[in-house]
Amino acid sequence: MLRRPRDLASLMCIVPASLVLAASAQVTAPATHTVRVPGTTVEFTLVRCDLDPAADSEQPLWVLQTEVPWELYDIFVYRLDEADAEPDTDGIARPSKPYVPPDRGFGHDGYPAMGMTHTAAEAFCEWLSESTGLTIRLPTEREWTVFAGHADASLDEVAWHAGNADFTTHPVGRKIANPHGLHDTLGNVAEWVSADSRRPIAMGGSYRDPADQCTAASKQQQERSWNASDPQIPKSQWWLADCSWVGFRFVTESVEPVAEEQQDDE
Repeated sequence: MLRRPRDLASLMCIVPASLVLAASAQVTAPATHTVRVPGTTVEFTLVRCDLDPAADSEQPLWVLQTEVPWELYDIFVYRLDEADAEPDTDGIARPSKPYVPPDRGFGHDGYPAMGMTHTAAEAFCEWLSESTGLTIRLPTEREWTVFAGHADASLDEVAWHAGNADFTTHPVGRKIANPHGLHDTLGNVAEWVSADSRRPIAMGGSYRDPADQCTAASKQQQERSWNASDPQIPKSQWWLADCSWVGFRFVTESVEPVAEEQQDDE
């Protein structure tokens, strides 16, 4: 014979804790949207972020869940989305192939792409926009500051920084996500943003920076030293020979592809 629980607390005790946690996760999990790059098997995930009205974009903003990993950036660099393509056949400028392994031996698949110039990051966004039909761009400095922060977690839980990274980048998504559902906004690699500045700006700090320089407000302006050893004249517009700590992520204000006729008008 079953006995009726005396009160609500007693009733809750007989509900498996795993079901309670799962229900809570379903309520709080941010919306995501996965996109496959045409002509490849590579996918990326965008997370819906409802930003403060003071941010530069309309709400919501869809943000890449992690920093751009090498397997996604490689498509752009090596034209892996095209069969037997000749240079510039798609009308979009792409980087020159690097003379040395661009990952500097840190790690490739699953690791954050890094060492590209701000110009290269913008060109990637142009290429991915053309490829997917989405309007892809770098986040503004203000947008990045809004979606990059963490709440109550310790920095070691959310970021690879000088105190725990062992002088190298780490695979994306290994640290816990921030309240917006984004990984590695702080540390690992600093991230290029779109800013009104004479010199490109990277936000959030990196694996080589101390903890107090890995915040949502941390910023670095590109220095000449980042490309000092490049022997080319003029120096490469695509790669930074002496910078292993800057990458990027991208955003879009809609996950609906732009209609072909609208693209033709632009």
